[in-house]
Amino acid sequence: MQWKGRRASSNVEDRRGRKGPGLIGGGIGGIIIVLVITLLGGNPGELLGSLGGASEPSGAYTETAEEQELAQFVSVVLADTEEVWQEVFRKEGMEYEEPTLVLYTGSVQSACGTAGASVGPFYCPGDRKLYIDLSFYDELRREFNAPGDFAMAYVVAHEVGHHVQTLLGTSAQLNQYRQQLSEEEYRKYQVRFELQADYLAGVWAHHVQGENLLEEGDLEEALAAASAVGDDTIQKKARGYAVPESFTHGTSEQRKSWFYKGFERGTLQGGDTFTLPDP
Repeated sequence: MQWKGRRASSNVEDRRGRKGPGLIGGGIGGIIIVLVITLLGGNPGELLGSLGGASEPSGAYTETAEEQELAQFVSVVLADTEEVWQEVFRKEGMEYEEPTLVLYTGSVQSACGTAGASVGPFYCPGDRKLYIDLSFYDELRREFNAPGDFAMAYVVAHEVGHHVQTLLGTSAQLNQYRQQLSEEEYRKYQVRFELQADYLAGVWAHHVQGENLLEEGDLEEALAAASAVGDDTIQKKARGYAVPESFTHGTSEQRKSWFYKGFERGTLQGGDTFTLPDP
């Protein structure tokens, strides 16, 4: 992706170097922990709740040259999402409210609770902020076998997709399902919710391509990342087999498919995963 020398977002909050125990589910990386706990017969809610705690400020954080470049990169990606979604919302007669990206190391406090870096990037609708520990970039390369800058860009765009869902009222709709449905039925809608965020990430990529900012292999990097974080792929890696009843984000094929649909269409229309047949 052509990003160097381009505008970086001003909506970045750097909390790197602060400490705070705890974990929270909901991010791309966090599905690994929750799925493993569930497969082992545990209660992820109890574990996550027991690890909560307030964050503590510590000394100033000294970043490496690689971290500095990566922080700049995700800031440029965030700026791109701002421009794309401002235009998309404008065409729909709506106003886009920009989220804040929080960079952290180790663990972080959000309006949704405390989170550890092992959870991976996540979005909190309570404060409308994205949270990313930049070490996830290395995890994408090593653990998920999804290298490349556009793989990380897909991750950022997916979390911004959850912000778009919050602005459109979809997050509130999902929360109603959580209160009204059984856990098994709710999971089906949770999968649809996550696949819609993949679609919205694809919409963003469509517009980035229109600005001639994509380089050869970028689309393949994003598709590889979407595939790598599919529930079936993660479960097979963790236990050797998949348990579809416990899926929360969708299969690798579903995640790739919905991202690519958004990439092809580039509009909000076509991403209604809630009213379509079982994805």
